[in-house]
Amino acid sequence: MDSKPRTADIARSTSETQIRLQLRLDGAGQSRIGTGIGFLDHMLTALARHSLIDLEIEAKGDLHIDFHHTTEDVGIVLGQAVKRALGDKRGIRRYGAATVPMDEALVEAAIDISGRPFLAWSVVFPRDKVGEMDTELFEEFFRAFAINAGITLHVVQKAGTNAHHIAEAAFKALARALREAVEPDPRAMGAIPSTKGSLDG
Repeated sequence: MDSKPRTADIARSTSETQIRLQLRLDGAGQSRIGTGIGFLDHMLTALARHSLIDLEIEAKGDLHIDFHHTTEDVGIVLGQAVKRALGDKRGIRRYGAATVPMDEALVEAAIDISGRPFLAWSVVFPRDKVGEMDTELFEEFFRAFAINAGITLHVVQKAGTNAHHIAEAAFKALARALREAVEPDPRAMGAIPSTKGSLDG
């Protein structure tokens, strides 16, 4: 593995959102999150903590309209940051999977850092909102993240009746799977983990 720090610093500005994100893959799970959406901040803090990725996000969006643009755009920038920090992906484990319980909820996430972006989402929420956040926006976030990170991501709900618990289990499962997939593999000896010799799709 290259000893160069695996970091990314991205700023994205549109007519709908302004986002600044800093990321360190080999961190300690420290975070400073401010999106203006309380529940999304809570989920991103959990994502950083359980992936051991250091993450700073400052987002300002058109929340007077709804939370859609900010949620999706944060997913976009986070995906771009992970992709940039991974570089050519030499020496990583590539695959990661985790099944996380949150009280009665159980959610599985599986990742392939393949260069082929795809989201398979099999999660059903029993109500339309968690706090002020529309539960349909979680799929938008995960899709934006997967597409822009260039990963294949499957998220499957195994159990759950509480919307808060389902969402939190999904984010924590993503975190644990991501932690495993981006981790340097000491046996890989810096090789790209593909018989093609490339993980660019």
